[in-house]
Amino acid sequence: MSTVNIKPLADRVLVEPAAAETKTASGIIIPDNAKEKPQRGTVVAVGPGSKDEPMTVKVGDTVIYGKYSGTELALEGKDYLIMKEADIYAIV
Repeated sequence: MSTVNIKPLADRVLVEPAAAETKTASGIIIPDNAKEKPQRGTVVAVGPGSKDEPMTVKVGDTVIYGKYSGTELALEGKDYLIMKEADIYAIV
């Protein structure tokens, strides 16, 4: 798990996406332009939530989120997504 020097505001969550699959289950290598965008990642930073809604996820949780959720962000040479907690569907 990585540590980044960023603190999301309100109900925002910073997620490090899992690596995209490079092979199919049958062993066929997937070219870069055909790889599916991952929908799973690890929470690396969590905002404080709002006064009415405390945060459910915490740093270190593996989560599943919507395919087009969040805003892509590059920090310290790594790619991340910052999204609202409501865009997260489940904790795995």
